[in-house]
Amino acid sequence: MKKVLAIVFLACLLCCAQAQAASVNKVAAVVNGQLITMYDLQSYAFPEMLRMHLNPNNPAQRKQCDQILRTALDQMIMDILFEGEAKRLKMDISDADVDQEITRMYKSRRMTKQQFEQALAQQNIRLADFRKGIRKRMLRQKIMGSQVGRRVVVTPEEIKAYYEAHKDSMYDRRGLHMAIIAYHPKAPFREIARKVRSGEMPWLEASVKYSVFPKHEKGGDIGPVIWDKLNDEMRARLEKMKPGDVSELFPINGQIMGQVRLYRPNGDQTNRIMTLQEATPMIDAILRDPKAQSRLGDYAEELKRKAVIDIRI
Repeated sequence: MKKVLAIVFLACLLCCAQAQAASVNKVAAVVNGQLITMYDLQSYAFPEMLRMHLNPNNPAQRKQCDQILRTALDQMIMDILFEGEAKRLKMDISDADVDQEITRMYKSRRMTKQQFEQALAQQNIRLADFRKGIRKRMLRQKIMGSQVGRRVVVTPEEIKAYYEAHKDSMYDRRGLHMAIIAYHPKAPFREIARKVRSGEMPWLEASVKYSVFPKHEKGGDIGPVIWDKLNDEMRARLEKMKPGDVSELFPINGQIMGQVRLYRPNGDQTNRIMTLQEATPMIDAILRDPKAQSRLGDYAEELKRKAVIDIRI
């Protein structure tokens, strides 16, 4: 009897294994003849599910997981289309280009190469995968600059109108640094954040005692603000701040809470209003980005129309 049960149990395991193999080998989409398997898709989406603490086997979280898979599939399709465009336009990103970008990233955060790689490892990100992602992003940017950026025009009249409407917030941002406090999960971060914003507790003291951000013993300074390299969320946050300001609490990587400080390292937090000429490059970037995003959407749709895309999930 035990032998029969063992055979039945083994058969069940084999059936499960075959079903799982069939699932991951299932084709999610075909783009211009190139296959995207469920395994590829799940691997691509896994870091985001991990970040959001989602379990695809949990029925209660199935809807959220499906949405992440759909978004990931769209991104993978666009990656293939951009790779095709890169070949057509004879564009490439060299290993040296990737090295230079990664060097810029860790130096802007006042980190060594070793510290940067350790930070990636702590987030379960392999360096090879990170480099691959950087290469894809840089290739997209290069194609966008060639095919989208040249079509975007910001007129002097638009710049002047924006300046007049926002003159009071056009502070001289040259030489500004940003520093970050990433609060330890067990720290009473809401109370500390309130004290830091009100000036009851110095930024450096809070950073040394409660932050887990790199170089917290030096206030978490990550160097000069490179405005055109900021993501949309951080740029929008900093643009509302004056030199010397500390932000409200905000989530970092969806896991811990933090604050950012905008300041001049020489101690001078004077808020001088820029002239129109001084503010023009910054305003141009502010106005150009949404136009470029709109053009990018049009360009992406154009690529999709020209492609043969068969989505099978």
